[in-house]
Amino acid sequence: MTNRHDHPHDQGHARAHDHGVSVDADRRWLTIALALIGGFMAVEVVIGVIAQSLALISDAAHMLTDAVSIVLALIAIRLAARPAKGHYTYGLKRAEILSAQANGLTLLLLAAWLAYEAIRRLINPPEVHGWLVVVTALAGVAINVAASWAISRANRSSLNVEGAFQHILNDLYAFVATAIAGLVMVFTGFDRADAIASLIVVALMLKAGVSLLRDSGRILLEAAPAGMHPDQIGDLLAQQNGVDEVHDLHVWTITSGQPALSAHVLVDRELDCHQVRLDLEALLRDQYELTHTTLQVDHVKDPLLQIEPRTDRTSGGSAESLPGAHCDDAHGPAHTRTDHPH
Repeated sequence: MTNRHDHPHDQGHARAHDHGVSVDADRRWLTIALALIGGFMAVEVVIGVIAQSLALISDAAHMLTDAVSIVLALIAIRLAARPAKGHYTYGLKRAEILSAQANGLTLLLLAAWLAYEAIRRLINPPEVHGWLVVVTALAGVAINVAASWAISRANRSSLNVEGAFQHILNDLYAFVATAIAGLVMVFTGFDRADAIASLIVVALMLKAGVSLLRDSGRILLEAAPAGMHPDQIGDLLAQQNGVDEVHDLHVWTITSGQPALSAHVLVDRELDCHQVRLDLEALLRDQYELTHTTLQVDHVKDPLLQIEPRTDRTSGGSAESLPGAHCDDAHGPAHTRTDHPH
């Protein structure tokens, strides 16, 4: 029997240096974006109050969440870089996913508040200083283009970095809508354009927030990564030479870009189970880019390696367990060869 916990020294050392450089680069670009966002936000709050523009104030509030999202991203990157030890056998890599969840939630909460304020101003619009709105919004567009470019240089395959990027990208759209609303108010006197621009921003924030919560939620709930179907993977493994059955198959994501797989594999008794495992690992690496795998390989009907099931419910077994079964409580379907002799 082979119970292999993949800890690839041959690949880990080769990637360690690149990963460290990537983390340092992410921190640098995120810090640049934070400085741009934080500096302009303070100016915009003052101008928004003077101009009585909800669109500007909402943009400033959104920029505050941008700054918070970047701070969370920076903290999460630092936590995720800590080595695994003690009870945290994966380290704190999931801190990045929690940061993405926080970013998505703040987008939704802020969208709800802005929607309420926008509707209130649609009903009773205040007088807004259009030119102040236009000039400030155009400056905001420039700042957010620079900040978006800075974050786009970081590793956006990380859901954590992507969360911060979505915040700033939505803020860029908000400033464009605010600039258009300001021009409408200047040339037509239609003050409700300010509130309408805010509602457009709300719709964009809702879309981005729901997407972040959905993607991060899938990781926290241990769902299979997008594009990887466990049943298809199980059937593929079961059709390989010497494999009799695959069960207890789990596919999940440790953190962004780090999928993992574990399974219990039964192979023909006359074959070398170690070689079968190596072949299956190569298949998973080549077909699905799965390099973090844990495959427990047993020979079929081998009394020395067979796990005898308990039938006592109080001891954790199943009263319906069949004699000779390999697992007391197999999780999920069992995948067998199509040409199985039985």
